[in-house]
Amino acid sequence: MGSALETLCGQAFGAKQVHMLGIYMQRSWVILTLAAFILFPIYLFASPILKFFGQDDEIAELAGTFSLYMTPQLFALAINFPMQKFLQAQSKVMAVAWMSGLALVFDIFLCWLLMVQFNLLMMGAAIALNLYWWILVLGQFVYIVMGYCPSAWTGFSWGAFRDLGAFARLAIASAIMLGLEVWSYMLLVVLAGSLKDAQIAVAASSICNNLNGWELMILIGFNAAICVRISNELGSGRPRAAKFSIVVVVLTSALIGVAFQTTILLLRNVYALPFTNSPEVARAVSHHAVLFSFTLLLNSVQPVLTGLPLGFLLGAQLDLGVEAEMLEMLGSFKLSLVMSYGSIDPSQCEMDLCGRSRSFYRLTDLVLNGREYGQG
Repeated sequence: MGSALETLCGQAFGAKQVHMLGIYMQRSWVILTLAAFILFPIYLFASPILKFFGQDDEIAELAGTFSLYMTPQLFALAINFPMQKFLQAQSKVMAVAWMSGLALVFDIFLCWLLMVQFNLLMMGAAIALNLYWWILVLGQFVYIVMGYCPSAWTGFSWGAFRDLGAFARLAIASAIMLGLEVWSYMLLVVLAGSLKDAQIAVAASSICNNLNGWELMILIGFNAAICVRISNELGSGRPRAAKFSIVVVVLTSALIGVAFQTTILLLRNVYALPFTNSPEVARAVSHHAVLFSFTLLLNSVQPVLTGLPLGFLLGAQLDLGVEAEMLEMLGSFKLSLVMSYGSIDPSQCEMDLCGRSRSFYRLTDLVLNGREYGQG
């Protein structure tokens, strides 16, 4: 839901309405905190929910326990994401990168201390992750309020509570769009738990999804960058520059996909070893290396959006197991091609981008009922 700020803050910054960035961020804090409270019962009752959907009992119990430990992270994310988008819109990405890097170093040390030295295992991992996110939240908040964003942050404002309904609708639409990309990977792990030899299937699927997640994080970084870039260009009335940015990011993402595919093919027999000491799991991962490498390649342009019903059919009904998850992700490639063509097609793109860039104020009127500009 915080991704809605990429558009609003980016266009406000491009249109020189920098003072609105702080209002948008605070408004997003309100919406995302409410969303965190709504999601809290899912964390609380994760075990029975997973069992209801046919998950292996042992896996469901462990996942439910871990989700309880991770509830502080849920509220940290609600505060963190709006601040990230706020800073990204102003191209202050190096500040975020440094804070994330320092927090990551601390997180690695804390994981080693709690999980290895104190043998807290799952609880130790949860404590380390919770502290990582809250340290990141605190660092970004201090950076913002200490005067490093003087034009964008002018203090807390009651304006954050205006037009929450319109803002929530935009945030929910953004959440659905991004959720289809990210939740696909999570649902694949749940699906693996209902297959034969569930523990091996979940372990193998988790390793593949972990590596897929590495690629996804890079692509989400490009996603954030291109969203801010296009928003800035449209807010400044330069649709051709926005269109060129789309071409560049699509080609770059494709090259990253080629690099990931080549790496997996070259290391097909050993790339699972850093993640597991089980020979059965390592063999299962190696067995799917070729299919997995093509998954990384073909989904590099656009992260997974659809194909879950196909994955369920192939895995649960036709008994293809983990192969079904790879085929499910490959099945979304056709949609990726359509979306890429629709974004780059000159006639479509020119009409769309020019239409959007005619006036930032008009777009804001449509999204937020016009109350910020022109109506008081």
